[in-house]
Amino acid sequence: MKQTVILGNIITMDNKRPFAKAALVKDGVFAYVGGAEEAKQLADADAQVLDYGDNFIYPGFIESHVHGCFAGYRAIGQANLAQVGLSADYAKYREIMKEFIAKNPKRKIYLAAGWIPNEEYVTKAYLDEICPDKPLIMNTGDAHSCLLNTKALEWAGIDAEYAKKWGYDLVHVDGNGEPDGYICESPAFNIIHEVPVTVEEAKEYILAWQEFAFSNGLTATAFAGDDLRFPEAEAYHELEREGKLKLRTYANEIIPDNAEDPKAEIARVAADRAKYSDEYYRIIGVKVLLDGVTEAHTSWMLADYADRPGYHGVERFNDRDKMVELITAADAEGLSVHAHSVGNGATHFMLDCIEAAEKITGDLDQRNILAHLQYVTEEDIRRMGTTRSIPAVPPLWTAKMPGAYDIEVASVGQELADNTYPIKSFFDAGANVVFHSDYPVSPLMDIKLSIYMAEKRMIPEVIMSGSAPRNTKEAITREQSLRAMTINVARQLRQEHRMGTIEFGKLANMSVYDCDFLHDDLEKVLQANLIATIVDGEEVYKA
Repeated sequence: MKQTVILGNIITMDNKRPFAKAALVKDGVFAYVGGAEEAKQLADADAQVLDYGDNFIYPGFIESHVHGCFAGYRAIGQANLAQVGLSADYAKYREIMKEFIAKNPKRKIYLAAGWIPNEEYVTKAYLDEICPDKPLIMNTGDAHSCLLNTKALEWAGIDAEYAKKWGYDLVHVDGNGEPDGYICESPAFNIIHEVPVTVEEAKEYILAWQEFAFSNGLTATAFAGDDLRFPEAEAYHELEREGKLKLRTYANEIIPDNAEDPKAEIARVAADRAKYSDEYYRIIGVKVLLDGVTEAHTSWMLADYADRPGYHGVERFNDRDKMVELITAADAEGLSVHAHSVGNGATHFMLDCIEAAEKITGDLDQRNILAHLQYVTEEDIRRMGTTRSIPAVPPLWTAKMPGAYDIEVASVGQELADNTYPIKSFFDAGANVVFHSDYPVSPLMDIKLSIYMAEKRMIPEVIMSGSAPRNTKEAITREQSLRAMTINVARQLRQEHRMGTIEFGKLANMSVYDCDFLHDDLEKVLQANLIATIVDGEEVYKA
């Protein structure tokens, strides 16, 4: 039996024993948590000792909503796509893509990632100047929209009939009714899905992502529908059989908008779960997209957009009967429904459906997740608690960001723009609040910055100049932030009996920092360094 003694300032997140000085690990599980001398006495003579001195040890941090394969794809993406960066400098984009194409002349399709549209509306002509003879696709930073050149439109079969079928809010057209290159939501997701990726390539991306996650203090993650883009299940299954997978991953498979047969979709996911799930990769739910994003005018709002009277956004999955059937069928299989929900209209719709499904099933602990939650009514904040639904909130998005904030004000009005991203109110309503980053769709994934921004509601000047606090009444405590990244996410994953706190019988997953996140000055928290990441009692990352 392999044994390890862990020494340091342990913050357990266990209410019964919140602090300790040592832990004894046996075969990857905590066998004792308490005093240092007692741990040493209980250990065998040949036990390994990991002494972290005055550093602070936390339960392994867990990410509630990321896109792991996509993150790995970008991490080693200089061989795969042009990283145009998160800015709105179109001249800079042009040069980055030109350079990438020149260095990769044999590629049949070119992808670019990170584009942020600005007030200058660009069309396929912009990309045709860069690449006239091969498909070129420029994906937005939020991944809900993309711009295609003429060759890419031809390759994807996007023509006037296609635009008419999907509607001109999703497939923009010129004065002649021909697609101008800009597409969003389902058409954008569909086009990215068509770019071929092999299982071997996906395995490379997963291992790159795993290394990156460990270097950021993560020990487990929930994936928000990566199978849309990559053959993730097969790749994860092979890596686990090969003994290369150590980052526990809990996956949600994508369900089509207004799925024709919700029960059949759940049966498909249940079959995949039986086929692919094991210790380090498990399918635990399904992912639905209710709406889009505010900057593209595709979030589903209760009222019309301020700058587009008569229009309230895109309703993606909006068939109430089918959603209730989906939630009910998922619950029967022990699966949760993980919903992308930005606008207050989308959230209101989803909570109506969850309440209806609860009446059918009698299960008041379905643990369905609503992610992003930019705009939420007071009524729906309360209902998030009463339905025991899980709000996955993004502290890293809470600030007034230069440029983006102005777009929000113009889109939805000052009052809504100033009262976005509730967090404290969800805690007050008794909801099981979890943090998410949505990495790499959103470019930041940072434990210490999440703690900082959850309290300050702004981006530090050292990271971005010009940011300002927003909706500070929704600021929360340090302890709440830690719970939203540990035990609360474990509950979301139905793994609270195995992870989320440092206590007897749980997996020995830990993150070690040189900072006391509960008591140190917030500026010191911002500068904290990760010392080590531990999975099953073994260091998988060491600074």
